[in-house]
Amino acid sequence: MPEQRKSFHQELDEIRDDLVRLGALVGEVIPRGTQILLANDMSGAQRLIEDDDILDELSLRIEEKCYHVLALQQPMASDLRAIVTAMWMTSELERSGDLMVNVAKGARRIYGVEMAPRLRGLIERMSEEACRLMKLAIDAYAECNASLGVAIADIDDQLDLIHGDYIEAIFETHASSHVGLQPSVQLALIGRYYERIGDHAVNIGQRVQYMATGWMPERTGVARLQARRAFADTGGEVEPGAT
Repeated sequence: MPEQRKSFHQELDEIRDDLVRLGALVGEVIPRGTQILLANDMSGAQRLIEDDDILDELSLRIEEKCYHVLALQQPMASDLRAIVTAMWMTSELERSGDLMVNVAKGARRIYGVEMAPRLRGLIERMSEEACRLMKLAIDAYAECNASLGVAIADIDDQLDLIHGDYIEAIFETHASSHVGLQPSVQLALIGRYYERIGDHAVNIGQRVQYMATGWMPERTGVARLQARRAFADTGGEVEPGAT
C-alpha cells in the first residue's frame, strides 16, 4: 500500500475512534443528567453544563479532521461516504449532548418541585431508552452494520410510547394541582429532550445505512416527489401500463 494511502486510512481510523469516543461521552451524560434532574442536584447541573465544552471541543476536532481529509486526500466512493457520515454524525452527537445540557437547565428551573412517582419513573425509562438507542447507533457505526442502523427507527418506537405516557402523566399531575403550570411546561420540554435524543440516534442509523450501502433514506421521498411532478406534467394521466 502506498505510504500516502496508508496515512489516509490511518486518518480515517482516527476519525472513527474519535466518533466512537464522542458517542460514549454522550452515552454517559444521559444517565448522569437524569440523576441530576431527579436528585435536584444544582452543583451537578452546573458541572454538566460546563463539561459540555469537552464534547464541543471533541466535535470540532473531528470536523476539522474531516475537512483536512477532504481537502488533501480527495477520497472517493466508500471512503468519501465514511467522511460525509462522520461529519453528519458529529452534528447529531453534539446536539444530543446539548439536549442533556437543556435537561440540566430544566432541572434548575424546576428546583424544589416535587415530582410524582409516576413522572420520576417515566423519566428514568425515557433516559434508559435514549441511552440504549444511542449505544445501538454507535455500535451500528463502529461495526458498519446497515441492518442495525435501519432497525433503530423501529426500536425508537418504544421511546415514543413512553414519551406519550409521560405527557399524559404531566396533564394528570397538573390537573390534580400537584404541579403548577410553569413547572409542567418545563417537565414537558424535558421529555421532549429525551425524545429528540432518540431521533438523533435514528438519524445516525440512517447515516450508517448510507455509509455502508450508498443509499440515502431521503431518496424515497425524492422519488415520490418526482413521481407526483411527472404525474402533474402529464395532466394527471397515468401512462399505459403504469400502476
